[in-house]
Amino acid sequence: MITRDQLCVNTLRMLSVDMIEKANSGHPGLPLGAAPMAYVLWSRHLRFSPKNPEWFGRDRFVLSAGHGSSLNYALLHLFGYDLSMEELKNFRQLGSSTAGHPEYGVVPGVEATTGPLGQGLGMSVGLAVAEEAIAANTGCPRRFTYALVSDGDLMEGVAVEAASFAGHQQLGNLILLYDDNDISLDGPTTKAYTEDPRAKFEAMGWHTIRVEDGNDLDAIDAAITAAKAEPGKPTLIQVKTHIGYGSPKQDSSAAHGAPLGADALAATKEFYGWPTEPFHFAEELSEVGAEASTAGMIYEAEWSNALSELSDSNNEAIEAISQGNLPEGWDEAIKNIDFGDGAVATRDAGKKSLNAIAGSIPWMVGGSADLACSTKTIVDGSDDFRADDRTGRNVWFGVREHAMGAICNGMALGGLKTFGSTFLVFSDYMRGSIRLGSLMGVPSTWVFTHDSVCVGEDGPTHQPVEHVMSLRLIPGLKVYRPGDAYETAECWRLAVERNEPSAIVLTRQGVPIMGDQKAAIRAGVQQGGYVLRRTEKPAAVLLATGSEVSLALAAADKLAEEGIEVQVSSIPCWEIFEEQTDEVKADVLCSGVKKVSVEAGVTTGWAGLTGRCGQNIGIDTFGESGPGGAVYKHVGFTVENVVAAVKETTGSC
Repeated sequence: MITRDQLCVNTLRMLSVDMIEKANSGHPGLPLGAAPMAYVLWSRHLRFSPKNPEWFGRDRFVLSAGHGSSLNYALLHLFGYDLSMEELKNFRQLGSSTAGHPEYGVVPGVEATTGPLGQGLGMSVGLAVAEEAIAANTGCPRRFTYALVSDGDLMEGVAVEAASFAGHQQLGNLILLYDDNDISLDGPTTKAYTEDPRAKFEAMGWHTIRVEDGNDLDAIDAAITAAKAEPGKPTLIQVKTHIGYGSPKQDSSAAHGAPLGADALAATKEFYGWPTEPFHFAEELSEVGAEASTAGMIYEAEWSNALSELSDSNNEAIEAISQGNLPEGWDEAIKNIDFGDGAVATRDAGKKSLNAIAGSIPWMVGGSADLACSTKTIVDGSDDFRADDRTGRNVWFGVREHAMGAICNGMALGGLKTFGSTFLVFSDYMRGSIRLGSLMGVPSTWVFTHDSVCVGEDGPTHQPVEHVMSLRLIPGLKVYRPGDAYETAECWRLAVERNEPSAIVLTRQGVPIMGDQKAAIRAGVQQGGYVLRRTEKPAAVLLATGSEVSLALAAADKLAEEGIEVQVSSIPCWEIFEEQTDEVKADVLCSGVKKVSVEAGVTTGWAGLTGRCGQNIGIDTFGESGPGGAVYKHVGFTVENVVAAVKETTGSC
């Protein structure tokens, strides 16, 4: 007679393939092969509370192999989460919560949006970092992060970078279940992937375990138990499985990315002795969800008892982190920041701003891709986050931009206020992570410095030209390019206050401080764009961002000497400016007046603000190698060129 455990495993398998068959779309191979390991994890090890999915003390499960989403949904339904059978039947349909890949914030119990392979693994590393950091700084009980990964995950560069980081950091609370079935979308993995994954992970500092039979529940259970008992290393559990197990397409890439089809589905159900009607769910399995809910309440009570032993301040911190709240008065220091006079690189202003905020938010943790000395993203007075000291707030990601992006997203999902930094030109290496974080709405803050051709002698390979505009194309991402130190401080404050995905783009070179405009800057940056220099009847409007704001002001002075009055408006954040009322936009853009934009990057997109008769001063080619100031002038960023553009514009159309 079939055991309840086996009945549960087969239910997960059959619900998954029925979802896919009804949708005529999906990936049946993974659920058929990996259901046993997922079931053992959820039924014997994972600590969760179905009736309180956001319970902060839970372990985390991330399906990095997000194409197997039907298995994730079947698990949630079986174990008592608020995910109905009707939603399973609506798999991959418009408007349903059961999307083709798991989506964070849509289905209770889905910890991260996954699908782009390797990203879930990277975010799992970040979740493990967050859990270690929070436990070390507050004394809350240690939690585990589990991820189910595929061959495809382990091939992706982001996964290798993240695994290397995790091994170096000795993240013993991170456990990967590797669905090793030797098949990828195009065929056998041997066509492109012949390395020994265990040897590779061991070389990166991981504990590894092999389970020979992916259907052996007790062997999987023993492996997870052994992994949890290894406190000083993350663990990779290599589970040998058969893709599409029990179907006529077993061990074939035909099982990977397409429905089984009616005949193969019927044969699969016959193999398992399963009823032919779709979405069969044995009545006795309703107890599984109820038992999980009861266990969840016990877990929550144990967690609460453990927290009761902690100090009030630690409990306040845990509550604030779990709720996403900020400490009272967190922004007082940055509101009162003083940058003095003269010229300051906005990266230096960024450092001062970061530390003004970090001083009030103890759970602000982040770092750089081996560039902290240049990006100025160091939390002063704090140690490094490392294996022997989890209280440190400075994370050394190494030269791993792609992984840094995914790890920071995971850290933010885990409750930390986090930041990751590199040169703007290298944001391309982490674009997939930036995009996914923006899709989830995760409040990771990206600090990108060396933002223009003023990088200079390093030449066009290091001079970002298209990067600011390309970041503006990502929905949901707020891109800040501040024009001076005070705009920088306000952009940092807004990024934290708004709790949204943010990119703060900063200069290496010094730019003049607009100290006499502090009040206008604070109010203006909050609306994304504002009038910095107003005149009664302007002949034209100069629109600028970043280091070009001071250039626009200098050009306005020169024009005034010639009797031509112009308005200067700073647009530090296009996305926030777009949120404003028509009245605010009309004031900043000065409706009916011709416009000239000035930004050290591609001109693409600026016509939307300057209009048909406007001019856009930018860089629509790659840069040049030479001293930064010389290159800046060479590509047209001079007072004389801006003045000439204004005169030409006012005489056209």
